[in-house]
Parts: sequence; structure tokens; C-alpha cells
Amino acid sequence: MESKSSDENCTNPNSELHPSKLMMASHFLRALSRIQQTTTDSFAGRSRKIRRAAYASMAYSVGTKRAWSCALLRKLRSRSRLRFPNPRRAKYAALPGGPRAARPQQREMDQAEVLRELVPGGTSMDDCRLLEEAADYIRCLGTQVRLMQAVMDSVSF
Repeated sequence: MESKSSDENCTNPNSELHPSKLMMASHFLRALSRIQQTTTDSFAGRSRKIRRAAYASMAYSVGTKRAWSCALLRKLRSRSRLRFPNPRRAKYAALPGGPRAARPQQREMDQAEVLRELVPGGTSMDDCRLLEEAADYIRCLGTQVRLMQAVMDSVSF
């Protein structure tokens, strides 16, 4: 039996797609088509919806086996419930004696604390688990970038 040449693998972009990557792509493309059909927003509104769709598709494809995906899905669900902003909160935050005035001085953070803020759900993790979750999150972000580049390459002329 002959082995496939490397040229055949290069011509088929889907030859080595993992099922989770296919799931991410299908979720993202479905969300993009819904955004395109229903949206008449400004550029900023459309880009915000596309960003949310990309994060949601990434988290859905990973499922509940990772803490960062659960935290991201929880955050997206809570944001979808808050459709109307509270005008009183913005008014009080702008006052000189409001909650923004009582902020403590910024302290210098170590690298683990910075990583905890970057990884969704990372605030309650120990260092070992944080590194595992961060590695998986970075891997999924890389997949998301490649997916979005493939979408842009397929629609650009």
C-alpha cells in the first residue's frame, strides 16, 4: 500500500482536523451567518458580536472539562442576561466620591497573578492547575486564530 505524499496533505486543509476543531468551526460559522443575517449594527457592535461568537464557539467546543471554558461560558451567559445597562450605576461611578475614587493604589503583580487575570476562571486556581489551564487556553486561542484566518482567506478575493 502506498503512503500518501505530503502534497496531498497540503491540498486538503481539513486532513488533520481534530473533532473539537471541527466543532469550533461549525459553531463559529453558524454564529457568523446569524450575525450577518440579523445585524444592522455599527462596526463596533458587529465586531463585539463576532468576538463573543468566537469565544463562545471556542468554549463550547472544549465543553465543561476545562475550568476556563466553564468560566467563559458563565460570563457569556451572564452578559447575555444583562441586555439593558443600569443608568444609575454609571451616574454614581462618575461622581467624585463614587466607587472609582476609593480604588487602592495599583500594586505590582507577580507573573502568576497576571496569568490568573488572563485565564478565564483563573482567580481560584493553584499554580499547577493554572499552568495546565493556561496551556490549554493558549492552544485553543491558537486554533481560533487559525480558524478565523481560514475564514478570512476563503471569503477574500
